[in-house]
Amino acid sequence: MNSRLLPSALNELDQDELLVNEFFHSIQGEAKDAGRPCFFIRLAGCHLRCHWCDTEYAFYDGKKCSVEECIKRAQASRCNLVEVTGGEPLLQSAVYTLLERLCDAGHEVLLETSGARPIDRVDRRVRRIVDWKTPGSGMESHNHKAIVGDLRQGDELKLVIRDRPDYEWARNWVETQRDRLSTEIPIWFAPVHGELQPVELAGWILEDRLSVRLGLQIHKYVWSPDARGV
Repeated sequence: MNSRLLPSALNELDQDELLVNEFFHSIQGEAKDAGRPCFFIRLAGCHLRCHWCDTEYAFYDGKKCSVEECIKRAQASRCNLVEVTGGEPLLQSAVYTLLERLCDAGHEVLLETSGARPIDRVDRRVRRIVDWKTPGSGMESHNHKAIVGDLRQGDELKLVIRDRPDYEWARNWVETQRDRLSTEIPIWFAPVHGELQPVELAGWILEDRLSVRLGLQIHKYVWSPDARGV
């Protein structure tokens, strides 16, 4: 789909339609479920432009699919774990119906979202993974601050770290949010693949005795970092 057509395409979707970039069955690469087989539904469109984005192809490329077709594709995968991702999936109004229907069908459902859209409308059965933006992304100003108070048990918080200034910002931000963040919510510090070596980030975390987890995108070690559909 041409880049000039995508914004209007999102606005012209019917109430039960989604603009889907790709479906694929792979190994979950990140967060608590890393290593588990997972069926992914990647929605098209994103209003952010993070410097380190690895899914730019999802900005403009998508085809219309009904919620029902998405459910059928998930069931046909014979995989219980399903993640809805993007782009930014919460830009599409029918995503809330999709998430609810996936839960109703018995799937264990994950949502990965940028941290720039409210998450309070998401079905309570869905586990939300929020990608909170650091300054290195260039999108820090888009963080939706109310999200921190909306996180609940089962949710996860990820901060992608580009360099030492990003790390120091993330460390300080986490400390200022301790009263608002439940200890039951995992906080991941993830290095930008190919820019910050995991050993460096691990060393900083250990040196500062931080109560966070080191997050690696294991699919980029199993397959090529540029591979799609994995």
